[in-house]
Amino acid sequence: MAVGLCLLLLLFCGSTMSEVQPIYKPPPGTLDFGFVPAKTYDTGVYHEPGPIGILFKIVHAFLYLVQPNSFPQDLIRKLAQQKFGNTQSDYQKPENVVLTLQAIYYEIGFIVSAALGLLFILLLPLVGLCFCMCRCCDNCGGEMHQRQKKNADCQRSCFATFLFVASLIISVGVLCAYAANQHLTSQVRGAKKLVNSNFKDLKIFLNDTPAQIDYLVSQYNTTKDKALSDLNNVGPLLGSRVQEQLGKEVRPALDAALTMAGAIRETKEALENVSVSVEVLQEGTERLHANLTDVKMHLSNTLNDSACSAVQAASTCNIIKNSLHQLNINANFSGLPGVSSQLAKVNDVLKIDLSSLVQKGYASFNDTPDLVVNQTRNILSAVPYIKTVLETIGANISSFTKNLPVEKILADLTIYLTQSEAYVQDYFPVVEQYDFYRWLGCLILCCMVVLILVFYYLGLLCGTCGYDKHASPTTRGCISNTGGNFLMAGVGFSFLFSWVLMTVVVLTFVTGGNVEKLVCEPFEDKTLFKVLDTPYLLNHHWKNYLSGILFKNPNINLTFEKVYSDCKENKGIYTSLHLEHLFNINEFLNISMYTEDVALRIEHIQINLSKIILLDEIGKENLLNFSSSGIEGINFAAYLTEINKSVTKVDLLSFANDLEARADQLPKGALENALKGHANSIRMIHNQQVVPLEQAMKYVKARSTLNQSIRLLKRTSSELMVKVKNVISAVNAAQLLINNNASQVIVQETKKFMDTVIGYFEQYVEWVKESIAMEVAACKPIANVIDTAVDIFLCSYVADSVNTFWFGLGGSSIFLIPAIIFAVKLSKYYRRMDTEDVYDDSVEQW
Repeated sequence: MAVGLCLLLLLFCGSTMSEVQPIYKPPPGTLDFGFVPAKTYDTGVYHEPGPIGILFKIVHAFLYLVQPNSFPQDLIRKLAQQKFGNTQSDYQKPENVVLTLQAIYYEIGFIVSAALGLLFILLLPLVGLCFCMCRCCDNCGGEMHQRQKKNADCQRSCFATFLFVASLIISVGVLCAYAANQHLTSQVRGAKKLVNSNFKDLKIFLNDTPAQIDYLVSQYNTTKDKALSDLNNVGPLLGSRVQEQLGKEVRPALDAALTMAGAIRETKEALENVSVSVEVLQEGTERLHANLTDVKMHLSNTLNDSACSAVQAASTCNIIKNSLHQLNINANFSGLPGVSSQLAKVNDVLKIDLSSLVQKGYASFNDTPDLVVNQTRNILSAVPYIKTVLETIGANISSFTKNLPVEKILADLTIYLTQSEAYVQDYFPVVEQYDFYRWLGCLILCCMVVLILVFYYLGLLCGTCGYDKHASPTTRGCISNTGGNFLMAGVGFSFLFSWVLMTVVVLTFVTGGNVEKLVCEPFEDKTLFKVLDTPYLLNHHWKNYLSGILFKNPNINLTFEKVYSDCKENKGIYTSLHLEHLFNINEFLNISMYTEDVALRIEHIQINLSKIILLDEIGKENLLNFSSSGIEGINFAAYLTEINKSVTKVDLLSFANDLEARADQLPKGALENALKGHANSIRMIHNQQVVPLEQAMKYVKARSTLNQSIRLLKRTSSELMVKVKNVISAVNAAQLLINNNASQVIVQETKKFMDTVIGYFEQYVEWVKESIAMEVAACKPIANVIDTAVDIFLCSYVADSVNTFWFGLGGSSIFLIPAIIFAVKLSKYYRRMDTEDVYDDSVEQW
């Protein structure tokens, strides 16, 4: 309700405007209130002097040489706090004497420089008067007689060079003074645009502030609409929250049961594959075993023949007899235990569709939002009442802001602003007129120097061009004589104008230099504000002057420096001026009185989820039957051992080759031929039966399938009973959570839902506070006005230009002294003399 009141108070103090940059960016999942409307302002507080800035820097460096001391904060505080009376005794007090000496010590550079300037002002006219009188008496070079010297040409050249250099330096100085004079005039004329820009921005601020107030108030509807939307959808929203929390336990349990259902199907397939693969492999190995037995029997009969009794064949026959046991199969799949009993039990288990039962559990759990919707209809009945409460709050805020005298305040401020603008517009031509007088006076001073320079340059030009080194001093030409007269005219005007020039230089030097050192530099580093913030400085009874003026409470820690810094950072005037001491927004934005009813209506929700059945007893019994199917009793090692064995104990091809080789060792005859026949039979068995068993797709696939199925069954049967019990335990725990502890979860989620709804109002309050603190009535214009008045106008426009003017004019005035000396000396060589030295020839011969 108090938003409008806070904004009204801001209007009282916020008679300025600012270029507001939107700073509020709501994070994801929160309400987006947008940006407080703000327009762009035209006023800029940065000044670029241009090329003349180089001269400004040179002058600043010179002032640092004159006054290298830092800003005397303590001295100024003591001088401001010290009471100087009208009696002489007050100034003779020890503390006052000490302060005076400290001030003199600080200003010693300016005092010495000003003293030298005053000495220049006093002595140069006096010296000029004495010099004039002296020349009238034919002294000080007034006698029109020149003694001839051997180094006369060298002296004339040196004097001319020195005078020319001095004239150049004077020319540079007068150009600097003229440039500074022109710069000040141009900046004063351009200041009107800056002033108009400030007034324009003030008008924008006054027109924009009501829109900002209306925007803050209107955004309450965003909060209200979001809260009502959530309350209208309390069932789905709360149901999804409850489902999400219960799902942390329920979904893993159902996923484990569904995985176990898949394992049952995989087990059945593996058992069927084992049975089929073993039959295929048994068929091949049994036929091979029969053929190998038959060959072994015939070979044994051949070896029992009487021919083997001969001495030559006995040893060979015995070797062959001893190797007959190798003619046998190695992988015997006929001896493996069957899996028919396990397969029968698994088929019995699969008669019940466990996956379907688990899917029913999923479906039942997914109906949680619908159950919540059906059981929260009592909340929907309270929505109209809550909506009425929220509408009442919005109406109170709107009516309160409308009852505030915002329009009257804005009208008064607009009138005051209009009057101020009219006064400035009327007064500005007067400022321009006086600036014209100043510009004209400074131009006259520059023309004085230029007049002297004209005489010097003409004198140098005429004297140099008209000088004839063969002419005697009494016979010099008219042009040379005119050059000497020009130089003496320049000397005369130098004596006449120098004291006027130096008087202006001293006055502007003392004023402009102290403004730069005591105002501009401390303003730039904010030490000036620290002095103003000194307790009891501006008012002997107030600790903090600014808070005493604004709040009538000087004990509040409100400083000029802090206000200026905050406004420089474009903070709101509520934050910058610490208006919480005048109006505490937290007290007026207390929403607890409005959220209690909402909380009471929501927290009595009662929801029962006992209808949700995750897995019935049939499904659990089905899992137990699977665990007792007996697959863990399969001899997996025997299967894997037979799978990894070769088809025969010996390589039949090698055995046949060896048999044939041994037959070749026997005498030629029937025995040899019989053994070779047996070798061929063995080769035929190898090619027709062993090779297919090793390479034919039928047997390779059967062996591979058997290997994979056995390994799958081995993994599945590993701690099968424990796995099944864990699944059943997880399902029971999830079911217990739904039946017994769901109410606790519902209470927690209901509280979270309530906090979410109330959180919308808290977000609105925080956004209003943030907007008031940083965006509404941002006080950067206050800093801009101060910067414009002090930093730009006083320091950049006036002080820098005035200091550059006296720097150039002062330099020119100082170099008039050597110019006078060299001009007087040089004129003697250019002017036509009345007499000259004459040498007698007889004397010379003597």
